[in-house]
Amino acid sequence: MNVFQLVQDRFRQAIVKIDGVEQNAPAPLARSSRPEFGEYQFNGAMALAKMLKSNPRQIATQIVELVNLDDVAESLDIAGPGFINVKLKPEWLSEQVAASLTSESLGVEKEQAKTVVVDLSSPNLAKEMHVGHLRSTIIGDAVANVIEFLGHKVIRQNHMGDWGTQFGMLIAHLQDKLQASEVATTALSDLEDFYRQAKIRFDEEEGFADRARQYVVKLQGGDPECETLWKKFIDVSIQHSEEVYEKLNVNLKRSDIMGESAYNPMLPGVVADLKEQGIVVEDQGAQVVFLEELANKDGEPAVYIVEKSGGGYLYSTTDLAAMKYRSFDLNADRIIIFTDARQAFHFKQAELVGRKGGLIKDETSYEHGPFGMMLGQDGKPFKTRTGGTIKLVDLLDESVERAGKLLAERDSDLSAEEQQEVARKVGIGAIKYADLSKNRTTDYIFNWDTMLSFEGDTAPYLQYAYTRIKSIFRKSGVDAESLNADLKITEAQEKALAVKLLQFNEAILTVSVNSTPHVLCSYLYELSSSFMSFYEACPMLKEGVAEDVKLSRLAISLLTAKTLKKGLDLLGIETMERM
Repeated sequence: MNVFQLVQDRFRQAIVKIDGVEQNAPAPLARSSRPEFGEYQFNGAMALAKMLKSNPRQIATQIVELVNLDDVAESLDIAGPGFINVKLKPEWLSEQVAASLTSESLGVEKEQAKTVVVDLSSPNLAKEMHVGHLRSTIIGDAVANVIEFLGHKVIRQNHMGDWGTQFGMLIAHLQDKLQASEVATTALSDLEDFYRQAKIRFDEEEGFADRARQYVVKLQGGDPECETLWKKFIDVSIQHSEEVYEKLNVNLKRSDIMGESAYNPMLPGVVADLKEQGIVVEDQGAQVVFLEELANKDGEPAVYIVEKSGGGYLYSTTDLAAMKYRSFDLNADRIIIFTDARQAFHFKQAELVGRKGGLIKDETSYEHGPFGMMLGQDGKPFKTRTGGTIKLVDLLDESVERAGKLLAERDSDLSAEEQQEVARKVGIGAIKYADLSKNRTTDYIFNWDTMLSFEGDTAPYLQYAYTRIKSIFRKSGVDAESLNADLKITEAQEKALAVKLLQFNEAILTVSVNSTPHVLCSYLYELSSSFMSFYEACPMLKEGVAEDVKLSRLAISLLTAKTLKKGLDLLGIETMERM
């Protein structure tokens, strides 16, 4: 249940009954920062009093008399100039927690299903995935998981860079390798090295650049031999990406790939449509859209090129084709694209051109989810000590290795094989959570010690919190699956935990609407902290604790464990029964 929405709706229904208040009047509700004053605070009385030229406390008193919260709140207190503090009933909270415990969605209300296209990861197949691909992959995956959890149809689109002039260079180099009796998988075993070799030949070897350009023309013209070489390159490249996705535990499959090449047949038609409508004009031989809406400070319009002077297309053209395909062919209600913040202006331009040209339905929302950069300790883009690009697979392997060393220092009755599996989950989870827990739009500093710590706002801390609850159940001898308890909330820490559990719906909804996984991360950390306070203040397994109290507290603990597991699962972070 979305408790916040329920309380806010009740206040909204009350204030419109006051003479002079419009039906769409705002109903500003906020979580209380002081638990002793209640769980929520309604702050609308002052604004209404100003509008109605009345006394704020009188308006607040009138609202309290009109609002119907008898079934939910134990008290409504007016404070200060007209704040209304809402204290929720422990009995009502007990009922809601019990209902969430038996709910498959843990109390999260499903929404009316829409079709949402999520464009994520999008590596360039000319190179192996590096750290720069981490954020688009895991942020997009987490948001897609959350939207899917709310009941929507999610179509993942991995917009891989598998087309363009660089492929002529790479295909020419691959052909020479194959003619030298090498097989494609061996030749392409190290994509970075392969690309480097091809680039050196392109820059320095006489005649190679001309051959490469000829291959581009052949490839774009559908030459069978050239296409065969290109497909071999693409196939091996995708295998590299799939290995990374498996390590990262993200929900991306080969069937989710919709590379740039898939839109190639659409590009002439897109440009022709824009020309016919007079949106595109010729400028120095190129086909261009001038966007007055995005003019610079000197009044010069932004320039969006859709066809080069030589007749070639750009990724700007491909993005328009992708927009049209997603809106009309996939019938998307919502399109979300995750790329770094440097492309924000490009996507503003793309949407403007697309809407002017009718390449997207009016009702389809087009959202760019920009993100900041991963930085090293020096505050510069994260690189190797020698200044090179870090392969993503190497970063993940190093994290698992570091996690293994840390776990080896802790007391454990796990076998070597079990420890290795825990190290994998902790290492991968640590990297993902360190990224996802930061506000998407900001840069962040990569720090091994912080992210792998078992204290503070980290994945290891949350994973440990989950295993601790599982340990409580093992010690209790109570089967979690068949737990039957009359759930009663009496203590302050029980109430605080119950309120936090019922805020899961709010966190999920916020992530879905704003594409902000850090909100879910913050929620899970707050939930874990609330559970630790509850655990210390409300004993379950000590002598003298009544059986009904024990079972009630175990039920609250069980919902906490289920919520932690579900939340981490939506973030793509695995849990374990023991650590």
